[in-house]
Amino acid sequence: MANYWLYKSEPFKWSWEQQKARGEAGEEWTGVRNYQARNNMRAMKIGDKGFFYHSNEGLEVVGIVEVCALSHPDSTAEGDTRWDCVDIRAVRDMPKPVTLKAVKENPALASMSLVTSMRLSVQPVTEEEYLEVCRMGGLDNPPRSPD
Repeated sequence: MANYWLYKSEPFKWSWEQQKARGEAGEEWTGVRNYQARNNMRAMKIGDKGFFYHSNEGLEVVGIVEVCALSHPDSTAEGDTRWDCVDIRAVRDMPKPVTLKAVKENPALASMSLVTSMRLSVQPVTEEEYLEVCRMGGLDNPPRSPD
């Protein structure tokens, strides 16, 4: 079964433009200190796709990313072995950013974690939700996660 995710970032701390600038190497998704979000990262596979979401400012899905390194110790955890992270790289811009308001107004997305678990920084996204948000953002043939 294919996995999809949503990664929240405050753009003044780490923006989509900064993520894209990292290129193929990608970037560690560090600083997550929530067990559920950490466990989500531990479940990720290479090539899993996800949304890059600007939180606090913008409140919108701005791009598609993929996992390029599996879960490993978070380099910002100062030796605390409870915290892991994955590395992600930018895949493509969302042609038209999809706002939180638009997600909340779409009945097909009423159960999406972005609506029901607002504070969780790394969230699962169903394949149906992924395809619907991509459609809303003008992405006709979105990149897919491997099965």
